Amino acid sequence: MPSPAMRPSTLHLPQGDWATVLDCLCDRFPAIDRATWQERMARGRVLDASGTALGPEHPYRVGLKVRYFREVPNETPIPFVEQVLWQDEHLLVADKPHFLPVMPAGEYVEQTLLARLIRRTGNPDLVPIHRIDRLTAGLVLFSVSPASRGLYQALFRQRAVEKRYEAIAPALPQLQFPHVHRSRMVEGEPFFRMQEVAGEANSETRIEVLERRGELWRYGLAPVTGRKHQLRVHLAGLGAPIVGDDFYPQLLESRNQPDDYAKPLKLLARGLRFVDPVSGQIREFDSQLQLQW
Repeated sequence: MPSPAMRPSTLHLPQGDWATVLDCLCDRFPAIDRATWQERMARGRVLDASGTALGPEHPYRVGLKVRYFREVPNETPIPFVEQVLWQDEHLLVADKPHFLPVMPAGEYVEQTLLARLIRRTGNPDLVPIHRIDRLTAGLVLFSVSPASRGLYQALFRQRAVEKRYEAIAPALPQLQFPHVHRSRMVEGEPFFRMQEVAGEANSETRIEVLERRGELWRYGLAPVTGRKHQLRVHLAGLGAPIVGDDFYPQLLESRNQPDDYAKPLKLLARGLRFVDPVSGQIREFDSQLQLQW
């Protein structure tokens, strides 16, 4: 049976001339061979909307809602442990280590912060209210209850959450601090990178210096906007790429190699502060992690 930490993906069967659900799945997902789909069906990992297991001979029907569980054979364990810093009936705040994804994606299914926390708490309703990159460490806020989830999600849409980050990067003695960096960010090449281009700014970060150690400084970063890879792109654009960054300013060939746990990205989601929409109290959380340098 599926792990309680797993959530199914959903496919509404498209128009086609397949004889069975199995035939459709094989055509829709050519990277997964027929024998693998048959084996998953035999273990009850392909279901209809009511949760009834679908077998290899189940007839195809356009629009049928099929729920299936993603699997990654021999998923590599990530040897770092998250910490739960706060939990009540509405919120859970976790300290995520470097290298651990927040959500299942690609080669990561069970080795994710969400899956680990569902197993730990036994609460399948957990949902991250925001996300940080897999290579970034620090605070992630989760909704515990569907009843209040929308109230907390609205905080991020309304930019009502103060977020603080720290990064280790080369010194920028030519700038006056605090420094506000604004730029226009758009998708770059390859698709998973971002880039700064000419035009009206759609991203903004406030940068201050927290500590100086020769050629490297520890920066405090306060993003006003939440663009993908914003902090990494902004510091790289200023000439101070974050230590351990394989994406910016140039994409390094080493990114295709296994993670080097001795060389994490020196970026930490340090703090979150907001007015709780349920209690009206000010909530402030600080990561217990430290950037080593």
